[in-house]
Amino acid sequence: MKDPVVVAVQEWLDEHQDEMVETLRTLLRIPSLEEDPLPNSPFGQANRDALDYMLGLAEQKGMTIKDLDGYIGYAEFGQGKGMVMSLGHLDVVPVGPGWKHEPFGAELEDGYIYSRGASDDKGPTVAMFFASLAVKERFPHLAVRIRNVFGCNEESGFKCIAHYVEREEIPTLGVAPDAGWPCVHGEKGIADYIVHRPLPKGEMSLVSIQGGQRPNIVIDQCQAVVEASGAALDLLRTKASEAWDKNLTFGWEGNRLTIKASGKAAHGSYPYGGDNAAIKILRFLKEAAPVSQEQEYEDLYDVAHIAGNGLGIAGSDEPSGPLTLNLGIISSDGNEVSLLVNIRYPVTWDDGELAQKASAHLAGLAGGYRLETTKDSHPLYFPLDHPLVKTITEVYEAETGDDRKPRTMGGGTYARAIPNTVAIGCAWPGDGPAHETDERISVDGLLKTAKIYGHLLIRLSREAEKLTAGS
Repeated sequence: MKDPVVVAVQEWLDEHQDEMVETLRTLLRIPSLEEDPLPNSPFGQANRDALDYMLGLAEQKGMTIKDLDGYIGYAEFGQGKGMVMSLGHLDVVPVGPGWKHEPFGAELEDGYIYSRGASDDKGPTVAMFFASLAVKERFPHLAVRIRNVFGCNEESGFKCIAHYVEREEIPTLGVAPDAGWPCVHGEKGIADYIVHRPLPKGEMSLVSIQGGQRPNIVIDQCQAVVEASGAALDLLRTKASEAWDKNLTFGWEGNRLTIKASGKAAHGSYPYGGDNAAIKILRFLKEAAPVSQEQEYEDLYDVAHIAGNGLGIAGSDEPSGPLTLNLGIISSDGNEVSLLVNIRYPVTWDDGELAQKASAHLAGLAGGYRLETTKDSHPLYFPLDHPLVKTITEVYEAETGDDRKPRTMGGGTYARAIPNTVAIGCAWPGDGPAHETDERISVDGLLKTAKIYGHLLIRLSREAEKLTAGS
């Protein structure tokens, strides 16, 4: 027999489904891309607007709210020493071309809401907020607090969560609704490296190259200019005329060739789910290079190898599988070409050794390569028998009948930045895909998710009460 408190919470959610949908659509219409900072708006006005909307709504519903200088905010209710926290984020990645629906229109079509941020992460954040409201309304005498955190910089730096950690308490138990079901018990380490080298010069010279928006997005558009002379020019013309990839286009101006490539965007943690436009160009340059520069262009192409072979860091572990690498931004400044690569490395690896291996490998290449480390976020790992992981798994199976096991992933969530926290499921088949065109979430799935979250909050509240009893 189902817990009557859980039943009451889920009945409340049924009654308020329409309100939840309209709340999400209103939030989705706020184009919360990171922009230049403003006073009390460190990530731009749109992120400030999204945060104000959620905090204002929470205050109307009787929650206690706190704005942490525009970086992040939270809404809380309940009492007691224990605290169950949910960490969602309101910021979104850039849109990119190719959308059939208005990216911030929150259009409702065939049971789906289309918008950037629908599945990552505004939809799940709103589902958790309404699950919290349901608990507040139907289970008001909590012996712990429930806190909904709304971040504004998850997609591009986690500065928001760092701001929170410096000023606020950590949860007794926490979840980040931003992953796969039932939960993610391990998140790979995430490192951003910039590989620099002088622009290749010689019979075929790379004049410029530019592509990419963010380290964690597969490049979908890229352009390069090369020039050649003598026999290398003849070879370049031949290779351009014979190019087999229809997503490469060529334009000549004298001995200069402009190459444009189109690919497919995808999340940087899943680079093989996209089609990297920059890699298309690097592959073409490798194939078109004269004999005197074959190795030079091959080494440059290999830096972008999806498994990290070109940096000497390929490998895997048992819990989380192989390392992956995404070339997220490539650029040149007239003298140097720079490749910003986003690396997801196994949960049991040492991050310091990884950078050392990459630097040592590059030092062995000709061409003057050097490595710059701009970010390194350590892996997160909870054993499968951890109480938090077990509780989440039990709730998911009770609600769905699905006995799937927790997994590890290459994506990074807020869970890695807050102790006692794991990322939980947030989407269903047909939702998403995150960071791609025409992102969407189903109305029925939103309600289903909120009901699971409501059940989970009840269970986690009881666990948190036990953990803090007598403390």
